Amino acid sequence: MSYVAQGSPENIALAQQVNGRLRAESRIVTARAFLFRSIGLGAFAALSGVGIGAAAYGWATLNQFDTAAEKIAHAMQTALSDVTLKTKGEVTLTDNVLKLEGLPKGNGVPTPTKAQLGSEAAPASKAPVNTTFTVFKQVPYMDGQIVTGWNFRANEEQPYQQYCYFSRRSGEAKGQVEIKIDLAMDGKTLPQPQKSDVNLGILSTNCVWHDGKSL
Repeated sequence: MSYVAQGSPENIALAQQVNGRLRAESRIVTARAFLFRSIGLGAFAALSGVGIGAAAYGWATLNQFDTAAEKIAHAMQTALSDVTLKTKGEVTLTDNVLKLEGLPKGNGVPTPTKAQLGSEAAPASKAPVNTTFTVFKQVPYMDGQIVTGWNFRANEEQPYQQYCYFSRRSGEAKGQVEIKIDLAMDGKTLPQPQKSDVNLGILSTNCVWHDGKSL
């Protein structure tokens, strides 16, 4: 058995080796701790980014300007603006503008001819045909006109129905829009609407009835 004296070269070398080993293990532990901290911070940053992105998407969805209801309303408005209504079965005359040829001029009052009334025309079913025509009287009023219509049956001198309304056109972004307010029927003013600034009684004084007075 041999004993190494304290402070001998062998003890010094052993102490240096032990210190070196401890320092190496300490560096390994420090490196592992740094690695775990880096992984944790990276995961936290990634999850934070995902959360912020999801929150931004949700906010944009809830605060978008064009909602589904607005898109539907816009589509309906576009469709209705292109609709054209047509009626058939009635001959309409006006004493202001008449572009049909062949009418007797006489005193300037248009009168439908037999050919224009088409008294011989009949449907394929051979069902009876009722022929009517309308005469319009128009009185300018403010930015529109008061229109009175006289509905006549063929070969009758008196109208079977009369009606009166106010009409004017207003310019809109997509074209002209006609505003129509019914005023009277058969010489009598219609009931005044509760929520309306238009006085039907005043406007109906401009209606032109066939016999010159209320029926």
